[in-house]
Amino acid sequence: MAAPVLRRCRVWLGAGHRSVGNVAELRGPEGPVAASALCRSAKEMTEKQKRNVPWAAVVGLEIHAQICSNSKLFSGSQVQFAAPPNSLVSFFDASLPGTLPVLNRRCVEAAVMTGLALNCTINKKSLFDRKHYFYADLPAGYQITQQRLPIAVNGNLSYILRMGKNQNEMVTRSVRIKQIQLEQDSGKSLHDDLRSQTLVDLNRAGVGLMEVVMEPDMCCGEEAAAAVRELQLILQALGSSQANMAEGQLRVDANVSVHRPGERLGVRTEVKNINSARFLAKAIDYEIQRQIEELENGGTILNETRAFDFKRGLTIAMRDKEGKQDYRFMPEPNLPPLILRDSKSSPAHTSDRQVVNIDWLRERLPDLPSAKRAKLVECYGIQPQHSFTLLNEDGLVEFFEAVVNATGMAPKKVVGWIIKDILGYLKHYNLEVKESPVSPLLLAELLNLLESGTISSSAAKQVLEVMWKGEGKTPSLIVKEEKLELLQDQNELECICQTVMGAHQKEVADIKKGNKKALNKLIGQVQRTTRGRSDPVLVKQILEKLLS
Repeated sequence: MAAPVLRRCRVWLGAGHRSVGNVAELRGPEGPVAASALCRSAKEMTEKQKRNVPWAAVVGLEIHAQICSNSKLFSGSQVQFAAPPNSLVSFFDASLPGTLPVLNRRCVEAAVMTGLALNCTINKKSLFDRKHYFYADLPAGYQITQQRLPIAVNGNLSYILRMGKNQNEMVTRSVRIKQIQLEQDSGKSLHDDLRSQTLVDLNRAGVGLMEVVMEPDMCCGEEAAAAVRELQLILQALGSSQANMAEGQLRVDANVSVHRPGERLGVRTEVKNINSARFLAKAIDYEIQRQIEELENGGTILNETRAFDFKRGLTIAMRDKEGKQDYRFMPEPNLPPLILRDSKSSPAHTSDRQVVNIDWLRERLPDLPSAKRAKLVECYGIQPQHSFTLLNEDGLVEFFEAVVNATGMAPKKVVGWIIKDILGYLKHYNLEVKESPVSPLLLAELLNLLESGTISSSAAKQVLEVMWKGEGKTPSLIVKEEKLELLQDQNELECICQTVMGAHQKEVADIKKGNKKALNKLIGQVQRTTRGRSDPVLVKQILEKLLS
C-alpha cells in the first residue's frame, strides 16, 4: 500500500482534467431531459475531477531523546538500562512530599550543545513548567517541562536523501527546528495480560529528555526517516544522547495529514512512540495512504492518536484527540528561571564550571556528520555515497580506517570490500560492526594477499566466506589449506582454456561471429574450473590468443 508514497517524496497521487461536454449540442423537445442528464454527468465528472487532483502530505515530528547522563534530570538517581524494576528510584522520583528538584548541569549542557549543532537560538533565560495529567507511571500527577520558554528555538537540520535506482543520487533537504526543551521522562507501565494487571516501574521516571520539535516540512516517510537518522548521528557525535532506538533512547511521534494543493491543511493524526527509522518510514507512508483512501471514499479523518503495528505494517487507533486535553500548564514553583551566559555576559572572576557558558560549549563542539563525510571524501578519495554509508553504520568508519592503515590497497578499493562484502554479511546475519567475526587486521591481511597477486578476487571472496565462520584461521592459512593460490603456470592455464573451449563450442562460434559478450561466459567457466585461482585478465588474453 505504501509503495507509491515511498518512491515519490512529494506525495502527488493522480493528475489531469476531463472535459464535461458542450451544452450547445442539445436540441429539440428532449433538450430539458438531456440537460438534466448532462447536469448529473457534470456533477459526476466534477467528483471524478476532484478525485484526480493530486494530494499533498504534510509530516512533522516530535522526537524525545534521552540525555546521556549518569543521573536523572532533577535527582541523583542513577540512569541504567534494564536495571531491576524500581531499583533506581529516589524519594523525589517517587514524588514523596517535601522533596525538591535539583537541576542536573550535564543535562543543560547537552541541550545547549544540541541546540548549537542544530543552528538554534539559545535562550539565555528559559523557564520550567508543570504539565498536569494523571497516569499510574507519573506519580506526581504532573511532568516538569518547558512549555512557555524552552532552552533553544528556531533552528534547522540539513539531511541527505538517497535517490535513484541504485541510491547513488544524493539530495540535500532541510527541516526547521521549532524548539528544543528539557523535560522529565515518565515511568513505565508493564501490562500483565495473564493476571489482568498493570505493574509500574519507576526506574525511568525523572530521566532527562530533550524534546526536539520539527516543523511540518516533510512529505513522506523516507524524508522523515532520513531526518531522524541524521539527528541520531548528530546526538551520538555530540555525546548528548546515545540515541539507541532499540533501547527507547530515541522515540518519535509523527504528525501526519493530507490535503489538496491550494486548500487548507487536513486534519492530522499522531502516530506515537515509533522506535525505528525503518518503522517510522513505513508508519508514515501507511498513514498517508490510509488518509487518502478514507477521504476519496467519502470518509473523514479523526484527530486521533494512533500506534504502528510493525508486524502487520499498519496503524491502529488508540484514542481520539477531538476534545483537547487541558494540561493546566503552570510555572514550576520549585525551580527558578534557568540562566545561561556567554563570554560577554559571564560575571567577572567566575570559572566556566560555575556557570553554563554558551560560547565555551560552542568552542568544544566536535565534528558533525556532514563535516566527517567531507573529510572522508577529501582524505581517501572515496565517493560521497560511500562516505554516507560508512558514517550511517555505527563503528564502520573506524573499521574502514583501521583496514586502510594496515593494507597497501587503495582506499577506493577497500571501501568497496567493506560496503559490499563486510556490510553485506553484517546485515545478512543481523550483526553490529563490533560483532563482526572478521577484524580489520584480518581483512587487511586478506586484501594484501589480493593486492600482491597471491590470490584472485573470486578466491578472496571464498576466503572471506570461510573467515566469517569465526574459526580463527588467518587468510594465509585458509589459502594454503584450500589451495587457492593464483595459478602462475601459463601452460597449465592454456590447457584449461582449451578444455573449456572444447566443451563450449556454441560460445566459441558466437565469438567468431563477432559476439564479444560470449567471451565473458568462457572466462567465467575457466574461473569455475580453477575454483577462482586464475587471473581473469590473463585468462582473457589466453582465450583471445587461442580464438584468433
